[in-house]
Amino acid sequence: MSSELFNVADIFGEDVFNDTVMQQRLPKKVYKKLKETIEEGKELDLATADVIAHEMKEWAIEKGATHYTHWFQPLTGVTAEKHDSFISAPLPSGKVLMSFSGKELIKGEPDASSFPSGGLRATFEARGYTAWDCTSPAFVRKDAGGAILCIPTAFCSYTGEALDEKTPLLRSMEAINKESIRLLRLFGNTTSKKVTPSVGPEQEYFLVDAKKFMQRKDLIYTGRTLFGAMPPKGQELDDHYFGTIRQRIAAFMKDVNEELWKLGVAAKTQHNEVAPAQHELAPIYAEANIAVDHNQIVMKTLKKVACEHGMKCLLHEKPFAGVNGSGKHNNWSITTDDGINLLDPGKTPHENIQFLLVLACILKAVDTHADLLRESAADPGNDHRLGANEAPPAIISVFLGEQLEDVVEQLISTGEATHSLAESKLMTGVSTLPDLTKDATDRNRTSPFAFTGNKFEFRMVGSRDSIAGPNVVLNTIVAEAFSEACDVLEKAEDFDVAVHNLIKEYLTEHQRIIFNGNGYSDEWVAEAEKRGLPNIKSMVEAIPALTTDKAVDLFGKFHVFTKAELESRAEIKYENYAKAINIEARAMIDIAAKQIIPAVVKYTKTLADTVIAVKEAGADASVQEEMLSEVTALLAEAKKALSALSDITEEAAEKEEGKVQSEFYHFSVVPAMAALRKPVDELEMIVDKEVWPMPSYGDLLFEV
Repeated sequence: MSSELFNVADIFGEDVFNDTVMQQRLPKKVYKKLKETIEEGKELDLATADVIAHEMKEWAIEKGATHYTHWFQPLTGVTAEKHDSFISAPLPSGKVLMSFSGKELIKGEPDASSFPSGGLRATFEARGYTAWDCTSPAFVRKDAGGAILCIPTAFCSYTGEALDEKTPLLRSMEAINKESIRLLRLFGNTTSKKVTPSVGPEQEYFLVDAKKFMQRKDLIYTGRTLFGAMPPKGQELDDHYFGTIRQRIAAFMKDVNEELWKLGVAAKTQHNEVAPAQHELAPIYAEANIAVDHNQIVMKTLKKVACEHGMKCLLHEKPFAGVNGSGKHNNWSITTDDGINLLDPGKTPHENIQFLLVLACILKAVDTHADLLRESAADPGNDHRLGANEAPPAIISVFLGEQLEDVVEQLISTGEATHSLAESKLMTGVSTLPDLTKDATDRNRTSPFAFTGNKFEFRMVGSRDSIAGPNVVLNTIVAEAFSEACDVLEKAEDFDVAVHNLIKEYLTEHQRIIFNGNGYSDEWVAEAEKRGLPNIKSMVEAIPALTTDKAVDLFGKFHVFTKAELESRAEIKYENYAKAINIEARAMIDIAAKQIIPAVVKYTKTLADTVIAVKEAGADASVQEEMLSEVTALLAEAKKALSALSDITEEAAEKEEGKVQSEFYHFSVVPAMAALRKPVDELEMIVDKEVWPMPSYGDLLFEV
């Protein structure tokens, strides 16, 4: 990328077929019809689609595009695309026409049998469809393959089931819009026409040197280190967090920002994170659907630009044992089309009845469906991260802060809230520094679901996961709570009394979910158990939440998932977990058998030869003998653990696929992996570094 300075405003969104471009290029009638489709959900006729497709093609060709793709998000956790060029049949003159029809824009047909379907489609039932999502703008992506027009699409089966992340998200957005409007009308709001969930996902990631990465088969195969002893220095000095960004990393961040800005992604914040070699990027809020698409663009861009700078970007939740893993803080709020944030408490939240009802509904939703919210953040990598002293615990709770907790306690204990804790001054004690306005509420980084001023921050999401799943759950469970509240209030004879009573009822019944303390403490685990809050520690224990009667009723009521779609997703998740652990176990077996044990065997020979030589010289060889004895003992332990892991991995492969096999991998194979890692990591601390067959943690974390 160029090192020349530039004005962000001049390049922002230049590769996006956004509203400005559409107004400039589309006939007024066509533009109006498209806007009605986007804003009101009206159907787009083929003639209008033809005009849009033509102008989109012309614009993309001007940007250098040679191909287009329906860009979609199957249930693989990554995006998918098939490229078709704009060329049509050659003319008699030898020239070629460039064409792109409305039909090609609206619908594509990838092979559905090659993507996870969880039994919704048999292998021989191949037909699936991608459908243009006009609410998320098309864009031109430029890389080594040239320029590609990317058209965001949904992906469904021939029989209509959702096979992707986007379709349920759009369904959930419609659900929360409908129920939010019902609630607003009860409070006399007749002007807001639409309510949309807004999301700002903070993205954490690691950067390591590409050459060192290629020497680590575990990173190549699994995205995380399966072996590795801690270096002398880790993150204990807290000197990396918000530290000066090194020049190599700064150059990378500059190029990432430039690419994202051109694609209309409002990358806002960048900084060093807590762990060495760890960093974070955060965008400005966008509508949930666009935010999900943008986050996929962010992850792809981080990986692409890292390669261009001789590095590799690691998005695994726990690439290194012993230092902080990476997450994705999902900042969620709900906003009207005329700019009202339903989660804004105002200066005096105790007087803001609409906000208090919204808050009470959200507390009810999170308490009622804590298992679903936990499941939405479950993946194999997060099993290593959640519950450690670096990320939220696996127990779902809600942090409200002192101000709102005080209001809630007033309402529960006396039936009314008469005051709110006010902001105060923070005295700096330095005459040249201004005294600062102090917020009425602190922040709590140990809380999985924290209120942070005018939004909730769901901090459990894994760094490589799509944020679609968590937002589908959030949108739907809150839609249910709003719906149930509206059902009561719409029948009330006295609205003011009814809403007051309902707020108190919800807060009283669901007060157990509120926790403002240290989520890392053992005391909280015991307290949460007393309160009856679920502590779901692993992915395999979280998956059953998808198919409970409660979940089926919830998602069915709001047409977000059918029972068959939920069952298919559970099956896919069990399968993905089993496959992920199987790959990790086999990678450990491969690395230990072919690299580590042979290297240690050679080292023992060197030690043995040294012992003999020293003794023959008449000197004391006790140190060498002690080292040889220690290395030999650990080598024997490693070999025994390797054999045990090989046997149990073979046994796992024979288990019945699905829940049974996944649980076996979790409860039997994972402990066997830990048993192999222990002696290997101890050996790394003893064996000559020149002999050790791969870069160490110190090499990876501090030499980038």
